[in-house]
Amino acid sequence: PNIANAVLGAVPVHKFPYNWNLKDAIFTKDKGKVFSCFACGGGSTMGYKLAGFDVIGHNDIDKKMIEVYKLNHNPKYSFLESITTFAKRKDLPKELYELDILDGSPPCSSFSMAGNREKDWGKEKIFREGQELQVLDTLFFDFIDLAKELQPKVVVAENVKGLLMGDAKQYVIKIYKEFDKAGYYCQHFLLDASKMGVPQKRERVFFIALRKDLAQPFLHFADMFTEVPKIDLNFNEPEIKFGEIKQKNGLINKNNKLANSEKIRWDLRQFGDSSLADCDFRLRGKNSFFNQSFIYNDKVLQTLTATKIGWNILFDEPRKCTDLEFCFGGSYPKDYDFNDNEPGYLIGMSVPPIMTAQIASNIYEQWLSKIK
Repeated sequence: PNIANAVLGAVPVHKFPYNWNLKDAIFTKDKGKVFSCFACGGGSTMGYKLAGFDVIGHNDIDKKMIEVYKLNHNPKYSFLESITTFAKRKDLPKELYELDILDGSPPCSSFSMAGNREKDWGKEKIFREGQELQVLDTLFFDFIDLAKELQPKVVVAENVKGLLMGDAKQYVIKIYKEFDKAGYYCQHFLLDASKMGVPQKRERVFFIALRKDLAQPFLHFADMFTEVPKIDLNFNEPEIKFGEIKQKNGLINKNNKLANSEKIRWDLRQFGDSSLADCDFRLRGKNSFFNQSFIYNDKVLQTLTATKIGWNILFDEPRKCTDLEFCFGGSYPKDYDFNDNEPGYLIGMSVPPIMTAQIASNIYEQWLSKIK
């Protein structure tokens, strides 16, 4: 049948469709309970829901994100505060001590290859989420402290690829040590959303930790000194090219219109250019504008970033992505209520729901469904 479909040009069937609506989704809520930290607008929350989990609550420092999360998800528990203070609370609901999964995406700009990296490590910074002074690179360890307190069966933490590069790898070593102290076996995976049914190339690191008292049936002895709970997180779904999600006659408005400086360079584009930097070099011998990547119809959309409308620019049309293309690219539902927030910013900040759904499904199938 697969060969026949390929010959006939049938559209590949994905485990979770990127084109979906919240109002039509069936959330079974029968796979276990989840609590989400650094929840933003609920990208990972929607993924757990699609995989059949019941997301009972969330935590975030940004009031605007709390509001938009409540609007779309109506959580049972909602905590507007820093993870640092939240992890120290002793008055949390009993239900939070009965979690199947504790989820979190600690702010990652300190480790991003696009940021200052080492220059910012250990420094207090005021950042958009809550406009509050925080040392971003220590928030991951506050999150692990929360896991130590709540003792969920599984902990899932997402971060940027840059965490695995250069001196940042020392943080990974510390993350493993802290999970061990908290009572968990930990392993990490570098995953690409475009291999998981998401119409976007987005590489992220996921730390998956299983509580030690539950791990015995899943331990894989790589050598006499190393114990790793066995879980397979290999995904090979067909890539979804931009041409499939592209809007015909995409609207051009103030949000996705090219600036004059961008349009001048776009007019100089040549097939094969990767970004406006190639055009800039042609114009004046410089290679600025390298963040403004070109989108080709026969290629997967590049990583969506939390800018006003994203840096990606269509090669064959003088515009950036529309809001609907952003929703498709981020696997967000078409009827998501952004509550006056910029869709590009919120989606760029979020874990694509389908990315989380794929991981959550495997955690359930391989681990949680087998734990008595």
